[in-house]
Amino acid sequence: RLSFSSQRLKFSCQCSFSICLLISISFLSIVLDELGFFNFISVKAINLVKNSQWSLFFIIYFLVATLTIFTSNDIVILTFTPFICYFAKKGKINPIPYLVMEFINANTYSMLLSIGNPTNIYLSSSFNVSFLTYFVKMLLPTIFASLASLLMLVLLFRRDLNKPISTIRIEEIPLKNKKLIIINLIHLALATILLAISNYINLEMWLVALVCASSLLIFVIIHTIREHDSLAKYTIKRLPFNLIPFLISMFTIVLCLNYQGVILKISSLFIKLSNSNAQTSLTYLISSTLACNLINNIPMTIFFSNIINCASPLYLNNAIYATIVGSNIGAYLTPIGALAGIMWMSILKKQDIKYNFLSFIKYGIIIVPVVMIFTYLGLILI
Repeated sequence: RLSFSSQRLKFSCQCSFSICLLISISFLSIVLDELGFFNFISVKAINLVKNSQWSLFFIIYFLVATLTIFTSNDIVILTFTPFICYFAKKGKINPIPYLVMEFINANTYSMLLSIGNPTNIYLSSSFNVSFLTYFVKMLLPTIFASLASLLMLVLLFRRDLNKPISTIRIEEIPLKNKKLIIINLIHLALATILLAISNYINLEMWLVALVCASSLLIFVIIHTIREHDSLAKYTIKRLPFNLIPFLISMFTIVLCLNYQGVILKISSLFIKLSNSNAQTSLTYLISSTLACNLINNIPMTIFFSNIINCASPLYLNNAIYATIVGSNIGAYLTPIGALAGIMWMSILKKQDIKYNFLSFIKYGIIIVPVVMIFTYLGLILI
C-alpha cells in the first residue's frame, strides 16, 4: 500500500508538472496567433511566390518547420490548415500536397525540442531529461526524419507540383499590436533560453514556462483593459484545457494497470527483446509507433513511461528517445495517432476538402516506414 501511495504521488506530480508546462507554452504561442503574427508572416511568404508550385511548396515547408520548432505542432496545424485551403482555392491548385506536407512536417519537427509536443513534455519531465540534453540527443534523429519525409513527399507529389499555378496575391492584414507582438516574442525567446539552461541554474522547466506565461498574461490583461478588446478571453478559450481530464483519466488507467501487474508483464517481454542499444531502439520505436494508432499518442506515452521505468539502465536512454520518436511519427500513420490528426481531419471537413480516413492511411503507410528506417539510423548514431 505504501508503494502504491508513493506511485500515486509520483504520478500526480508528473501529471501536474506536464499540464503546467503544456498550458504555459501553448499560451505563449496562442497569443502570437491571436495577434495575427502567424497569418502576417504566412501572407508575406506566399506573396513571394512567382508562378511555381515548387517555390510555394518549399516556402510553406520551411515556414511550418520553423514555427513548429519554436511553438508546437498543434498550434501550427490549427493555424496553417485553413490558410492552405484558402490560398489553394485562390491559386486553383490541389491543396492535398500542401496539407499532407504541413501535417507531416509539423509532426516531424515537433521532435526537435522537448516543448514541441505534449508527449515530449511528458517523457522528458518524467525522466528528468534537461532541455539541452533532449535537443542534443534528438537533433540527428529529427534531421534524418525530416530528410526522409521530404524525400517521400517530393516523390509522391512531384506531378501535382509540376503543374502551373495562377499568380497568388493575398491582401496583407496589418499586425494588431506590434508592441505586444515584440513583447510576446521576447517572452518566447526568453522561455526557450531559460528552458535550455534550466538544468544548470536549478530551475524546473514547468516553473520557467509558468513564470514566462504569467508575465505575458499581465501584458495581455493590460492590453485588453486599455483597448477594450477580447484578446485575453479568446486566448484563454483556446488553451488546451480539454486535455486535462483526458490526461488525468489516462494516468488513472495506467496506475491501475501498474497496480495489477500488467505493465510488469509487458515490461518483461520488452526486456527480452532489448539486449542491445540497437534492439532497444528498434523495439520501442516500432511498438510505440503502432501503439499510437491503437490508443492515441498521449495515452501511449503515459503507458510506455512505466514500461521504460523497468528497462535496463544500460538501454534506458534508447528506450526514452525511441518512444519520443514513435509518439511523433506515429501521428501520421492514421488520424487516431494523435489529437492533432483528429482536429486536422475535422478542419478539412469544414473546408470541404475530400480527404477521408483511407486517404490518410494511404500516404501514412508509404511515408512512415521510410521515416522510421532513417530515424532509427539517427537513434543508433546517438
